Amino acid sequence: MSIELSRKHQSLSPSMTLSIAAKAGEMKAQGIDIIGFGVGEPDFNTPQHIIDKAVETMNKGLTGYTPAAGIPELKKAICNKLKQDNDLDYEPNQIIVSNGAKHSIYNALQAICNPGDEVIIGTPYWVSYPELVVMADAVPVYVEGREENEFKMSVEDIRMKITPKTKALLLNSPSNPTGSVYTKAELKAIGDLMVEHEILIISDEIYEKLIYGDEGHTSIASFNEKLKDLTIVVNGLSKAYAMTGWRIGYTASNSKIAKIMANIQSHATSNANTIAQYASVEGLEGDQTPLHEMKKEFDSRRKFMVKRINEIQGVSCIEPNGAFYVMMNIKELKGKKLGGKVVNDSIEISEAILEHARVALVPGIAFGADDYARISYANSMENIETGLNRIQEFLEKDV
Repeated sequence: MSIELSRKHQSLSPSMTLSIAAKAGEMKAQGIDIIGFGVGEPDFNTPQHIIDKAVETMNKGLTGYTPAAGIPELKKAICNKLKQDNDLDYEPNQIIVSNGAKHSIYNALQAICNPGDEVIIGTPYWVSYPELVVMADAVPVYVEGREENEFKMSVEDIRMKITPKTKALLLNSPSNPTGSVYTKAELKAIGDLMVEHEILIISDEIYEKLIYGDEGHTSIASFNEKLKDLTIVVNGLSKAYAMTGWRIGYTASNSKIAKIMANIQSHATSNANTIAQYASVEGLEGDQTPLHEMKKEFDSRRKFMVKRINEIQGVSCIEPNGAFYVMMNIKELKGKKLGGKVVNDSIEISEAILEHARVALVPGIAFGADDYARISYANSMENIETGLNRIQEFLEKDV
């Protein structure tokens, strides 16, 4: 075909988290026993009371379209959640319910960006952030989060990246892929800088409920009204409630931005899944015990995984305080021979571990951090122990 297709969208890269999973899937289909550490979703089923609400919703015949921005019941439940958990006051018209938090971030960037605008992103970043910025005709600008600072951006480094074209900062706490959690003091300093330069903030808080340290979650929007007005809070049900496939995310923002996002969504997708919306009301307002039990299990796995990785020759990690990921430092492996072949980057190291140790993880280059690989502990303790034993046996044979 001689017709030229979209240059912008042809330049988008496929998610490396999906490509490594596809290769592992091919090996599993061949009968090879693979331990998967690449998955970014809880290995728990959705709590039964949420499932029951979905069945009840369908039996009641509530299976048609809803308002594009979400059902009133869910928007009210989200407002109550934001007030109770985050000390944030929003009206229902400031809430946009979307098809997952990724869709919410897409809507936010489409609503605020113009061609050539710059959006500051910390590295390591979630794989979709740069591509979502590009899809909004904006330019990603990177700030390195160093391991010695728990992979978090410093306010000084952010300041150095601000230009007259800076439109927004994309902030993720707790973080995917690092599990890092910004402290209240760090968020306040970043927020003050954003107010000083009148820069918008997209605050991705999807892992809010999965924090294991002493300091709980703070939303950057909660410090003062100026910051709240500049911030688009992004959250959802996927991670905390094991509802990844239900596809419910949401934003809270000033009404002007919310109106633009609602208009975008009304033309692009219309409403998020109707049954999932009603089930999400039950998730937010119903029994929270399953959430606490899941978090307790994640915490046990987290501690075990950190201890075991630091016992393996050639790799190391710091202890994350949130989410369900560990960033494993693989820098010492670069230039070494693994499985009979010299490996030079995180992709080649991950491929060698997959092929010879039969363990799937995600190369750090997918997150803009080639000295690392992401390992998810959203897996059974048995699989975590087996997988790390395999990695240790393979590496200590070759390194």
